[in-house]
Amino acid sequence: MNNSLNSSVPTDREVILGILNNSEDILNKLYKGYFAMILQFILNNNGNEDDAKDVYQEAIIILYNKIKEGNFELSSKLKTYIYSVCRRIWLKKLSQNSKKAGNITDYEDVFAVEEDVDYHEEKDLQFVKMQSALDHLGEPCKTIIQDFYIQNLSMQDICEKFGYTNTDNAKTQKYKCLQRLKKIFFQP
Repeated sequence: MNNSLNSSVPTDREVILGILNNSEDILNKLYKGYFAMILQFILNNNGNEDDAKDVYQEAIIILYNKIKEGNFELSSKLKTYIYSVCRRIWLKKLSQNSKKAGNITDYEDVFAVEEDVDYHEEKDLQFVKMQSALDHLGEPCKTIIQDFYIQNLSMQDICEKFGYTNTDNAKTQKYKCLQRLKKIFFQP
């Protein structure tokens, strides 16, 4: 495979600094950099190219979030970390689909990443649960919560948008909405 200079894989340090600095260029190079390795692994272990893309995308998101949260310590090569995360995700998918995962063909060293993958999946589940709770909340609560916590609107903006007489009334409504959301979210 012929790698021209501008599409070459960035160093591990460049990737970490690039993600911390929101560099799209580094992310693009990272996407291209190790995909062939993951594609080869998935194709040789009961998967196809779409599977490889999905798994790789998920692994990059896990890496991205871990670096952004500031708790990423590189105790292996980034290549090994990405491969290990992809491998872990793929093994879980194979076992969920009752496909044979016994004889996995490996191409790289493997690093223990179970915790990172499980944490990512847990956050995804919580997000889906939260979205469902928001959907059950109804209006105006759903929009107030989204405007304040997701869109980062000020209480003044929310006050004007919903026609409250003052920000205290808007805050009271937001508080009531939050209490309702908690009740829905924490229902067994």
